[in-house]
Amino acid sequence: MELIKKHYKLILCSIPFISFVLHFHVFNLDLVGIHVWRQTETQTVINNFYQEDMNIFYPRVNDFIYPDRVMRGEFPLMQWIFSLFYKIFGTRIAVTRVLSFIMGLFSVYGMFYLCDNVFKNKTIATICAWCFNFSPVFYYYTLNPMPDNMALCCGIWSIAFFYSYTNVYKIKYLVWSALFLGLATLVKLPFVLYGSFIFVFIFEQLRNKKYNMQEVVCISSIYLLFIFPSVIWYIMVLPSLCSGLLMGFFDVKQSFAGWAYILQGSIVSVLPELLINYASVVFFVAGFYYLFRNKVYRNKNFYLFFFWGVTVILYFVYELNMIDTIHDYYLFPFLPLIFLLVAFGAYHLLFKNFVSRLLAIICLCILPLTAFLRIDTRWDTKDPGFDAAYYKYKEELQSLTPSNAYCITCDDPSNYILLYYINRKGWTLKNDQLNNIVLSDCIMKGAKYIFLVNHLDDQPEIKAHLDGKIFDKENLRVYKLK
Repeated sequence: MELIKKHYKLILCSIPFISFVLHFHVFNLDLVGIHVWRQTETQTVINNFYQEDMNIFYPRVNDFIYPDRVMRGEFPLMQWIFSLFYKIFGTRIAVTRVLSFIMGLFSVYGMFYLCDNVFKNKTIATICAWCFNFSPVFYYYTLNPMPDNMALCCGIWSIAFFYSYTNVYKIKYLVWSALFLGLATLVKLPFVLYGSFIFVFIFEQLRNKKYNMQEVVCISSIYLLFIFPSVIWYIMVLPSLCSGLLMGFFDVKQSFAGWAYILQGSIVSVLPELLINYASVVFFVAGFYYLFRNKVYRNKNFYLFFFWGVTVILYFVYELNMIDTIHDYYLFPFLPLIFLLVAFGAYHLLFKNFVSRLLAIICLCILPLTAFLRIDTRWDTKDPGFDAAYYKYKEELQSLTPSNAYCITCDDPSNYILLYYINRKGWTLKNDQLNNIVLSDCIMKGAKYIFLVNHLDDQPEIKAHLDGKIFDKENLRVYKLK
């Protein structure tokens, strides 16, 4: 529509405003909700960079389950950058949420830039940015401390700059693309798959004799230069990575029926409900329809997106065990391709006839509302995803113990949430680990306090180590240790 094309800058400016208003009540909210364990893990590393040591190669958590509390997985670039802002603004969760929000906006405008390069059409690009911003999964995580946010942002800009290079063949776009691909891979390894977009293009140019071998070596060298730090890092941390991630499909704990259930759930629920947004599903279906009707697959650059999509789908199949129907943020690599298709479908519906135009306008207008309604319940402080007493009495619990006191928490399978909420270093023990030997070992290593739930203090083995009760509310009790 001409109205969108004429006022696309105004629409792009409205995106952060609308998103800010919808998220306003969350900016000062502490970490709660789906995957709060992953959020507290990331936030703990940010806090410890700020409080202890800014050495980026030593990301520390609060649990001594890791030697010296150093836990290496993805490269903690986002956590380190956020900790720099803590030096300026202090340790407030709002700082993390604002920075995550800003990073999300860079992703949105990256999608606009990519889509505009692909379709050479400001209307489609504007629709793409709008729909992408209100993908429920993106809407949720764009305010949460998740490294996937930074990886997605860098991945989008990598493809966007490379597509600019394919249009004008200026080396600066190639360098920017390689830089962002290197950063995306460093922060989250699966985003190395975005390199398939570049690799296929180079191979095709060589096959058609548009590039000679010297040019191929030159371009490949630029990308390898920026990918090399990721290679070094992940070789170094490989032993500490989750075996499920590494083994993927070959980790045969899952039955065929289990795989079928995950696949069905992903297609029927996760894809339309969380990745796309129900209000955008009609655009997604229309995008496929017009892709074949208009024979877009004959476009000279279609093969790039086809192989990019195939690569990401293979990643999904390989990691099906780990992704399950729970780890929705593992599906971030799909988002750019999904919303290029969504924008393409929406554009054609807007120009088809009165009924389809009206339907498209209604769907576009309600996208913020449907994203809000689907996701806002995740920020539930009454059911935060862990024992609510830790959230309710956070400040009181932190005031119970000296800031340098080592503490024991229990009944926290994440190893991050409860120690984050009491803001102490120590040990997280499962209920079946609470015995005389383990407790004695923790006390010998310096544990001074223990946080107990479910009346575990009635057990003789535990009671023998308790000195005095200093907190007793709801289901939570805190004791000094002998």
